[in-house]
Amino acid sequence: MSLTITRPAVLNPGQDQGGAAAVKARPTLEVIGLKKSFGTVEVLKSVSLQVAKSEMVFVLGRSGSGKSTMLRCCNRLEEPNSGDILLEGEKITGRGVNLDRLRRRIGMVFQSFNLYPHLDARGNVTLALRKVLKLSRDEADARAVTALTRVGLADKAANYPLQLSGGQQQRVAIARAIALEPAVMLFDEPTSALDPELVGDVLGVMRELKQDGMTMLVVSHEMAFAREAADRVVFMADGEIVEEGPPEDLFGNPRHERTRAFLSRYNQ
Repeated sequence: MSLTITRPAVLNPGQDQGGAAAVKARPTLEVIGLKKSFGTVEVLKSVSLQVAKSEMVFVLGRSGSGKSTMLRCCNRLEEPNSGDILLEGEKITGRGVNLDRLRRRIGMVFQSFNLYPHLDARGNVTLALRKVLKLSRDEADARAVTALTRVGLADKAANYPLQLSGGQQQRVAIARAIALEPAVMLFDEPTSALDPELVGDVLGVMRELKQDGMTMLVVSHEMAFAREAADRVVFMADGEIVEEGPPEDLFGNPRHERTRAFLSRYNQ
């Protein structure tokens, strides 16, 4: 069962939306010259990246390379110092952007599950549907069941987080995000907190989302999965995009020495 994708909400009502043909041709998510510093430390150095509709883009790199900061800038959990981010052609940086509407359109799954322990799986999914989308209880419950079914947890709807494995909790977190019917999903190390035997279930859900046409930007060290499932792989180092391309090119014949050094352990 798949979710019905609704027409995107306007994030900045004062912005010219342009013609339908122009919108259709635009990337779903576009990062342009993004810069971000924490104090004197420059974390992002004019990063530019595009994610097309239904594309799965993996971002690889060592810890501290700026991957997660870039994701957090994309849904305004961090404020960039300069540069632009466009969602379906609409500028979502700067003033005048409705952040509640923005975060309906950009779903995010974190390393930690961030589930409410006093709510069961269905309740964790319905909470945002009722508070943010203002759906009725029946409407929210129906959409939650659809989302939980999509991640293979329909039979766990009444279970509380402590009754679920780590992998199941992360799948509830994914259900919570996709229930809002986002235009793009951001995944920030979604498997790094899981025991190895639980990783496969989460990756399986991500694989099915890709098959359903979900647009995804993924930060992860799951390089075997990136090689198998990604449409494009990006390698970041020291706050810059060093190299990007199809997985068969980046993994099989990387052009840059820093990419080769990073992948050398994986390719052994």
